[in-house]
Amino acid sequence: MRDKAFTALAVAVVTAACTAPSPPTPVANAVQWGSCPADASGPGLECATLDVPLDYRAPDGRRIQIAISRLPSKKPEKRRGILLTNSGGPGGEALRHSLDLKDVGLPQDVLDSYDIIGMDPRGVGRSTPVTCDLAKIPAYYTNIPLHAADAADVRKSAELGKQVADSCLGSASKDLLPHISTANAARDLDQVRQALGEEKASYFGISYGTYLGAVYTTLFPGTTDRVLLDSSLGAGGWDREGSRLFAQGFEDRFPDFARYVATTHPDYGLGTTPDQVTAKYFELTATLDALPGIGTQAGSLFRQTTFSGLYYDNALGALAETWRDVNNGTWRPDAATKPGGEPTSSPSRPDDARWQAKTADNYLASQLHVLCNDSRWPTSVQTYVDDHAADRVKYPMFGSAASNIGPCAFWPDPVEPQTRITDQGPSNVLIVQNLRDPITPLVVAKKMRAALGDRARIVTVDQGGHLAYPFKKNKCANDEATRFLVTGERVSEDKACR
Repeated sequence: MRDKAFTALAVAVVTAACTAPSPPTPVANAVQWGSCPADASGPGLECATLDVPLDYRAPDGRRIQIAISRLPSKKPEKRRGILLTNSGGPGGEALRHSLDLKDVGLPQDVLDSYDIIGMDPRGVGRSTPVTCDLAKIPAYYTNIPLHAADAADVRKSAELGKQVADSCLGSASKDLLPHISTANAARDLDQVRQALGEEKASYFGISYGTYLGAVYTTLFPGTTDRVLLDSSLGAGGWDREGSRLFAQGFEDRFPDFARYVATTHPDYGLGTTPDQVTAKYFELTATLDALPGIGTQAGSLFRQTTFSGLYYDNALGALAETWRDVNNGTWRPDAATKPGGEPTSSPSRPDDARWQAKTADNYLASQLHVLCNDSRWPTSVQTYVDDHAADRVKYPMFGSAASNIGPCAFWPDPVEPQTRITDQGPSNVLIVQNLRDPITPLVVAKKMRAALGDRARIVTVDQGGHLAYPFKKNKCANDEATRFLVTGERVSEDKACR
């Protein structure tokens, strides 16, 4: 990362309040639980709001709203404390996340052991949301980089990226922009812990939530209890390096899809062996790239559709159908749903006065704020041109997309150095990681494991797709994660689950 003063500052371990004065301590047990917003409600779920400093360097200044939820333990005799959670993104709303975890099979022992706490992170959903007015820029529909055919395409992407960054900087929420970051979301988590009167808090984060958890336990090592990270980002989060490694994740995961198509849909005309299906990918992308007028757009959309379709096993069938339609010439890229693994936001419905209305572009906008505020991205367009040329050779399936330029190249410098994840602190972290994850590939999870050193252990699982616990049914991995959350017992050394 070529940064000036930023690099020098980042070598210091960042403490809980960085170099700023400590914010006022919330009054313990002052949270007033009540009903949840209509779009986040569910059986047994309670919601509340908490005011926190916008800028932790000026704790007596402006305050913003954080929306939180609680699924209480129904077994007081088994309750250990609170389990803070994050649903990923960044930009993912999480008020209903505890119920979602319950629905996919979070074990009853875990539900009994904790009050499970959800939180819309700052800038997200019902927590003083941000906007970038992206409705005015329909060409921008994903923060995952788009395929570029050549250097000229990279430069066109730069024009779009600058337009988006300028729109964020001029939006109605521009005053919030410098303060929407992972480090501040971690500080908010500790404010929640204090407000609930808990001496310590456990944490369970998935996807981007792994980076938030690592930052949280780095900033607050003395008050984090058990920390479970599932499908981990690297120690730099979703930074420039992590973005480029989406290309590695694509190539790690694609063989699962190729085998699926060859064995399950040999009648689709896509190939009857994995090698034939792989060859078909290059044939289809070349055909789409050559379409007159919309070639690059069609090829880019197909690559993104394939990438997002690799996330989950239950999406492979729909992806195979898309491929069949492309192969038959019946796929219309101009009518296709925009891909990228990112949910489509919509304005919130009317609710009681506690809940702030979220904007239609909130997911993409809040995600972008975090990506660009967490670390400094290269500002030279030529850097991206050079990376594009190298990655399209190193990662021929998706490399030229993963290395493309985006709005972060045109973003203001972050207001604080990036949190440096280290091995300093209690040995209380467990990482669970699929071997073939397209969006948080094994190579970046290993970087997180290495950065945490003896603080962490990793359980790898020989399966593909994004997310493991409790979303998939590998008994070995699920048992290890559950035992850690419920008893604190953790594998003594890294473990591989077949």
